Amino acid sequence: MKPIARKMSFAGVCLVAASLAVPGVAGAAERAAHPEPGWRLTPTGTDSRLRGLAAVGRKVAWAAGSGGTVLRTIDAGRTWQRVGPADAAGLEFRDIEAVDAERAVVLAIGEGEASRVYRTSDGGRTWTLAFKNDEPRAFYDCMTFFDRRHGLAVSDPVDGRFRIISTDDGGRSWRVLPNTGMPDALAGEAAFAASGQCLVSHGSRDVWLATGGGSKARVFHSRDRGRTWTVADTPLPSSASQGVFAVAFRDSRHGIAVGGDYRPGEPSPTAAATTGDGGRTWRPARRPPAEYRSGVVWPAYTGRAALAVGPTGSDRTFDAGRSWTRFDAGSFDTVDCAPDRACWAAGEKGRAATLVLRAGSGTSAGR
Repeated sequence: MKPIARKMSFAGVCLVAASLAVPGVAGAAERAAHPEPGWRLTPTGTDSRLRGLAAVGRKVAWAAGSGGTVLRTIDAGRTWQRVGPADAAGLEFRDIEAVDAERAVVLAIGEGEASRVYRTSDGGRTWTLAFKNDEPRAFYDCMTFFDRRHGLAVSDPVDGRFRIISTDDGGRSWRVLPNTGMPDALAGEAAFAASGQCLVSHGSRDVWLATGGGSKARVFHSRDRGRTWTVADTPLPSSASQGVFAVAFRDSRHGIAVGGDYRPGEPSPTAAATTGDGGRTWRPARRPPAEYRSGVVWPAYTGRAALAVGPTGSDRTFDAGRSWTRFDAGSFDTVDCAPDRACWAAGEKGRAATLVLRAGSGTSAGR
């Protein structure tokens, strides 16, 4: 639903912030000339874990999470309003897409009828239940929009293949797409509903699906809005708790995958990979984040700079995902940047923050 917010094409050549402003920064001296990014926490008034995030702009953002929570700010995070559907207290919201301060679509995960999609066009004052899953074996994980009208959501495999639903009216109605163009899933393979970024799109037709859980961590790619797919292995490890948790694409060719092992204290030595051919092949990051990362964002206007977040910290890259440096030790699950270059992050215990610049390399403002 965000036409140019996280999962769709971006316009402009300016960067997220001055700290990310030099594409292809080559050396430490040049990087030192720019302030480091940091997170400024904003009070949300909730303890819900916020895994869904939609950055509309500097003033407007939406977040969604546990306990049927949907939050909206229209004043740059100074205040957040709880605006979730009245009948959603028992639901787990994991993804949200927003066009502006009034229009948003939110995805709830879970088996059977727990997987739902709601839509609002009045800032959350009222919601319409647009989709309720009627397949007991389906479990929806993530959602993405190509533009204001066309979007997809993905479920873990049913009958051996990932299940895709589609909308062409801005989320008002959804239909299940045929699975004849979907490759077979591996045993145990699934998508991770950790950050709303296991399904992402760029432009009007390209979409990628990140997976784990099976014998290999893979990324699926469709060039026709989810009707036919190809799939490629990644170098990230895969198991019931490992895989690719999020992907981000700067354009139709250049992408970043992040993940690892979500279990606390478990090592994740290969937590990131990159592609330069639209996801046909993936290479491990030369210096990946030191630990599991659940969310990543790579707007086109940042050049070679991107951000990744996870429960143990946030990292930034200046070289298109080949090497990463941690700039924050606070816990976040998801990250998003808006067309006006404002970036937001959200996570456990109601944590929500905006990206700010800080001089030097001191401790983070977002802990």
